[in-house]
Amino acid sequence: MKKIILIAFLIISTVSCVTDFSDWNNDEKKAIKVPASTLFSNGQRNLVRTMKMQNVNVNIFNFFAQYWTSTTYPDEANYDIGTRDVSGRFWNRMYRDVLLDLQDAKLVLKEERKILSLEADLAANTNQTAIVSIMEVYTYHVLVDVFGDIPYTEALDIKNPTPKYDDASTIYKDILSKLDVAISKLDTDENSFGEADFIYDGDVSAWKKFANSLKLRMALRIKDSDKISEAIAGGVFTSNADNAAFKFTVSDPYSNPLWEDLVQSNRNDVIVSDSFVNLIAPLNDPRTEIYMADNISPYTGGPYGANNSYVKYTHLGEIFHKPDYEGIIFDYSEVEFLLAEAAARTLGGASDAETHYKKGIEASINYWAPTANADTYIATQPYDAANWKKAIGIQKYIALYSRGFEGWSTWRIFGVPELKAPEDAHKGADGKVPVRYVYPADESERNGTNYDEASTTIGGDKLTTFIFWNNN
Repeated sequence: MKKIILIAFLIISTVSCVTDFSDWNNDEKKAIKVPASTLFSNGQRNLVRTMKMQNVNVNIFNFFAQYWTSTTYPDEANYDIGTRDVSGRFWNRMYRDVLLDLQDAKLVLKEERKILSLEADLAANTNQTAIVSIMEVYTYHVLVDVFGDIPYTEALDIKNPTPKYDDASTIYKDILSKLDVAISKLDTDENSFGEADFIYDGDVSAWKKFANSLKLRMALRIKDSDKISEAIAGGVFTSNADNAAFKFTVSDPYSNPLWEDLVQSNRNDVIVSDSFVNLIAPLNDPRTEIYMADNISPYTGGPYGANNSYVKYTHLGEIFHKPDYEGIIFDYSEVEFLLAEAAARTLGGASDAETHYKKGIEASINYWAPTANADTYIATQPYDAANWKKAIGIQKYIALYSRGFEGWSTWRIFGVPELKAPEDAHKGADGKVPVRYVYPADESERNGTNYDEASTTIGGDKLTTFIFWNNN
């Protein structure tokens, strides 16, 4: 009995001496600090996955561009995006899962810089910070293009759950300035993220071209001639080798989300729309057999927005069913079309719209159908200077097939091809396609044809709609 009392006393004495239990459940084998490279990799992955997926709960831009349409569940193809809160889910992924990771990566890089001493390490840290900034600019640019006014100056503050909305054009100007700073900080002779970078493997020269190409795209959106000139002088994409493409793998968690939606899900929800088939089928375009499957002949697109049968209409091409198909978010073809547009608008010192137009088509064909004779096709689609918006708009739209956000954005700029709202479109659409674009060069471009408040009611309220005015 005395022994039991003694043992109990010793236990009580030992426990009473311990006042801090906070370390008891710490796993010494697990990291308690996340490296900047991990945060960057995850933010990059989340960004590209969100931009490339075809999921009615998150990303329906291939529907809005009318490249594709649905079978069993046509709600979103009919612009009913409030039922599943599509825009809210897209927003959360881009804002919470991308921007927050990128912000945290910059904070870690800032802390790391305080303890670095080697010149090479400091240079790499500077490059890493600049590249994260470039990815932030890209993400904000997409969010502004999609939603217009968004939280920005008060964004990403956990202490402020209701940040104010900033003006879209003001945000654009600010992120363009941040892009300039990031470009100026890049040192192409130094390292960056290495293998943690799933797009360029840490190649700083490639990031510089990407940043200037992004600057070209954004500056052309707002018709800033000086910024366009700076982007061109700084060096934009010059070949398909420059394409910004995420390297997906054959297995999770880095497989292409399009494969997950089309194959792994074992669902048959998506087909090529009649809008796109009717446009490309008569052109004898060598990309046709890549873009679309030959499950039926002739190619027959599903009526856009209708409740379609999967077996009766043309399916997406085989390449989109591969788990490791790369995820492009910006390519050389688009850059050439941007240069063609800048030349046609006489902006930024760009010239020879016809040559850039041809190079844009050639770059796209070389990527999708490398064995085809691009010149033969280009000869059948001559550049029309008198109708340059239609010429550039149609061919750029075709080149951007499967890249829904970019295709939809291009259609909003040029208004071609002619897309019509489906018969069963959401009543908020008022019979119109969600077409508006964001910041005209001057108020005179907001005319009765291009600006219509009716489109702003699609989906129900401010953050459940993708709306803008046309900027052509």
